[in-house]
Amino acid sequence: MAVEGRERARELEAGAQVLSGQLGKTIQRLRKAYSLSLSELAEQSGVAKSIISQIERNETNPTLATIWRLSQALDISIERVLATVDEEPFIEKSSKPDTPILVSDDGRMRLAIIGWIKTVEWLQWYDVTSQPGGVLESDAHQRGSVECLSVLEGEFEVEISGVVQTARTGETLRYRCDRPHTVRCVGDAPGRATMVCILKAAVME
Repeated sequence: MAVEGRERARELEAGAQVLSGQLGKTIQRLRKAYSLSLSELAEQSGVAKSIISQIERNETNPTLATIWRLSQALDISIERVLATVDEEPFIEKSSKPDTPILVSDDGRMRLAIIGWIKTVEWLQWYDVTSQPGGVLESDAHQRGSVECLSVLEGEFEVEISGVVQTARTGETLRYRCDRPHTVRCVGDAPGRATMVCILKAAVME
């Protein structure tokens, strides 16, 4: 078991190095395409020149927040920056039976895990459906984590440390989820929402 564990760790490390190297090449290619110096990209993105240089040389693994800032400065989607092969289109499909489902303790709220496994340590997102009165009680996530609940149908409320806020169709609640929190589907109609959890690894340097 110990040998298998070491082999798996080496495989993960090698995979991370490949992704990091491709990311650095992508950042450098885009920067040069816009005729930007390291200093100019640093000024536009808010990312230190030294960090950008390390990323391009494959000497560091940047956080999602850093990648997002660079993608904004380079006017490209973060998905494109993270693409493993720049020259080829990327399309991945998950079938309905392969999509994991979480169910609240009361059985009235269901969360389909639609997030990408490659970003699970940074970003998690779910398709939430609920019967009226459904309640989802969650433990605290890592310190510094933030959750976003965008209501597509119905009405939801979020309670944290005794503070309650409500959102209806078309509205979004953003809140710290590094403490116990509760999501409820309120009103007489079923509800649907998209829930995105941005973990510490993404929101903190």
